[in-house]
Amino acid sequence: MSDAVEEVTRAQLRRGLRIATLLVAMAIVFGLGPANMLRHLDAYEPPLTQWAAFAALGAVLLGEAALLLRGRSWSRLRGPAIAVVLGASALSYVTLPDGRTSTTVDWIFGAANWVGVVVLLDRPPRSAALFLLAHELTALLNLLLLEDPTRGALARFATGSVTVIGFPLCVVVVAAILRGLSAAAMASRREIERVRVSEAVAAESHRRRQQRFAELSATTVPMLEGLADGSLRPEDPVVQRRCAIEAARMRRLFAETDTVANPLLHELRHCIDVADRKGVVVELDARGQWPVPPVVVRRDLTEAVLVVLATAASRARVTVVGSAELVSVSVVADCGDIDVPAPATPGVRVEALNNDDTVWMEAQWQPSRQRTS
Repeated sequence: MSDAVEEVTRAQLRRGLRIATLLVAMAIVFGLGPANMLRHLDAYEPPLTQWAAFAALGAVLLGEAALLLRGRSWSRLRGPAIAVVLGASALSYVTLPDGRTSTTVDWIFGAANWVGVVVLLDRPPRSAALFLLAHELTALLNLLLLEDPTRGALARFATGSVTVIGFPLCVVVVAAILRGLSAAAMASRREIERVRVSEAVAAESHRRRQQRFAELSATTVPMLEGLADGSLRPEDPVVQRRCAIEAARMRRLFAETDTVANPLLHELRHCIDVADRKGVVVELDARGQWPVPPVVVRRDLTEAVLVVLATAASRARVTVVGSAELVSVSVVADCGDIDVPAPATPGVRVEALNNDDTVWMEAQWQPSRQRTS
């Protein structure tokens, strides 16, 4: 939203500068130009060429006004427009009286420069500088080749060139500075956004690490402390079973941050990997399609499988069946009697059956019921 506001502000600044420059050019061309021509009309041979040059400059200015109203720029017409301006300047000098270059009779000397700047305002400064140089050379060649260049005429030309080049060039420089400031502001904003994103990512990573430590501190940390102080013995089967369960929980915890298409199956495979390392043969069968359960729900669905697999002696089978209405995760293994883990999520239900050394355990979740609740 802020980027759009900034872009609108920059567009308004550029448009405002174009309008101001166009008004200055129109005041000079349509105001001072005809006044000077009418005052010295008898001096031109023939006067029609001056009116033709005036019409050419006026057409370019009217074209700029039309483009402004439509919110467009010169684009591909920029080159032909500059050619028209330079052609009008050359045409005016053809019928200019001798010794009148850069005088009030030479009305186009201080008019064509502004028209060219209007066309080149949104271009780099070198484009406008080259145009102004070409405009100056047109007048200078007329002075040197078609007139008798006296010292006074050359001094008058040099003095007039200061304003003919200087004022329009100042406008071009201001436009370039505005474009540079806009680009710098955009670059700064992007850098600020990048830093903010990096800080947010770092803060989120720190929060997740703290959350993981808090989740492990309830069961894993006490077990590690017991192994460290000797109160728990590694050769004890109960301790080994607890270690296997905590290892599976840690692998599941780390797998929760992975970006995968099916997080539930992804986390189940990490739980199965712990049983594989113990030599337990585990089969995994998945059928159907289901919505992605929240993290807390996935933990409840995988907790039963995790506990059974960590306790299984030699074989186990994990089955996942899902739809939009029900997700079921069940496991059968030769693990003997185990405690049924109580789900932390109200929408998850866990059932278990024991038959000698074989245990069947199932966790079910109904997505539709959670959405309606």
